[in-house]
Amino acid sequence: MKDKIAVLFIGLLLLSVFSSGCINLNAESDGETVTITDMTGREVHVPKEIDEVVGIEAGALRLLVYMQATDLVSGVENFEKDDGLRPYIMAHPELQDKTSIGPIHGGNPELILDLNPDVIFWTYTEAGNADDLQEKTGIPVIALKYGDLDDKRETFYEALDTIGKVLDKTERAQEIHHYIEDTISDLNQRTDEIPEDEKSSCYVGGIGYKGAHGIKSTEPDYSPFEFVNAKNVAGELTTEHAMVDPEKIVDWNPEKLFIDEGGYDLLVDDIKNNELYKSIDAIKNDETYAVMPFNYYTANYGTILADAYYVGKVLFPERFEDINPQEKADEIYRELVGEEVYDDMEENFGGFKKVNLKE
Repeated sequence: MKDKIAVLFIGLLLLSVFSSGCINLNAESDGETVTITDMTGREVHVPKEIDEVVGIEAGALRLLVYMQATDLVSGVENFEKDDGLRPYIMAHPELQDKTSIGPIHGGNPELILDLNPDVIFWTYTEAGNADDLQEKTGIPVIALKYGDLDDKRETFYEALDTIGKVLDKTERAQEIHHYIEDTISDLNQRTDEIPEDEKSSCYVGGIGYKGAHGIKSTEPDYSPFEFVNAKNVAGELTTEHAMVDPEKIVDWNPEKLFIDEGGYDLLVDDIKNNELYKSIDAIKNDETYAVMPFNYYTANYGTILADAYYVGKVLFPERFEDINPQEKADEIYRELVGEEVYDDMEENFGGFKKVNLKE
């Protein structure tokens, strides 16, 4: 009888040990974890020491590069491996050699589990989805919101702060915060006192939105215009993105036209195929300028700021007399992604330049 009791006791003890091991599958061997509240309000227990991470969905890998965590990234989505036309990949081409974690917009749970990173960072998701992925993989999932550089700038900063808490890089989060605030403040201070009647009217076409588009595609709150207090003819519209009728653009008759190079070829075709556009003052007077695309697997914040300095140089040359837009772009890229990649952007997209659309 005593032998049976002893066997039963040992069996229960082993079961307890194995169960305990399953619960703490991804904790450090000494059990040290920290509790992080992610951006959906979930409380997530993550290892105190982080050696490997992955970022899934649009912008997640970019944020990790901003946070100087490239060396911790153990795998990337196929899109990041196959397409290197974003500044953070140009700055860190070694990311394209990382192991695949599956397709664009979220990867594959089984491939992520094969790598078994310490933490998964996931943008553009909801609490329920994050819970499901965490349950499937046994890996802590930190849900992030990407924000923007306009009315959701604090959301962007919170995403950096959250990553900083997980990776013990809170100082880096503050560095980015201060740099961006100082940059936007500089742009504003150069232009905020210019009277509206002294400004040239302007329009930007070719804006990418779920794919490439031509001249009709614009943003009423186009950030490079907003930061330099430009007189955007489309500013009267109330949507985040707009497809504008040709007649309306002609009626606005902007004095300067900016072209997002992501839609450059489509915009040129639009003008060639519609005589209406050729009556616009900006086109008639050769006041047409190319800017770099920034909507590419969500917004590339460095390119937005670089474009703003070029736009300012074109619209208010006397206020940006000390600025070389190409050099400023490299300064911005160096601060955010760690390398000067303007030349790569120019090679792939065209860079800052005046263009002739009359021919």
